[in-house]
Amino acid sequence: MLDTTPLTQRVDRLADRLRATPQSALRRGAAAEGLALARELARRAQDLEFSGRAPYELPDAGPFAVGDQLSVTGHDLALALEAAGDETALAEAVSLVEAAGKGVTGGAGGGRSGARDGRSR
Repeated sequence: MLDTTPLTQRVDRLADRLRATPQSALRRGAAAEGLALARELARRAQDLEFSGRAPYELPDAGPFAVGDQLSVTGHDLALALEAAGDETALAEAVSLVEAAGKGVTGGAGGGRSGARDGRSR
């Protein structure tokens, strides 16, 4: 059986970072980037599980749900990869999540430090 732990660990870390990301950073783009990743992971899982069928698009459930959406789709993909035994697809998914993790929150603030950006509220 294919060990998908490298994928699920990275997905869980990134999902937790998104859940902890401030609303301002989510609205600046972290949520959109997280949703794009979740949609890609969902598409890959559907391609493995239901080849020949057009994949459904993951809905946008709002910026505060994106961490959960990423977690669910990442774990769905891990299960599909285990069943398929596709090591190449696993490596690609791990690389995709790692790359996205560098850009999605850039630490904890969507590419910024946790400091205020100087704009008044």
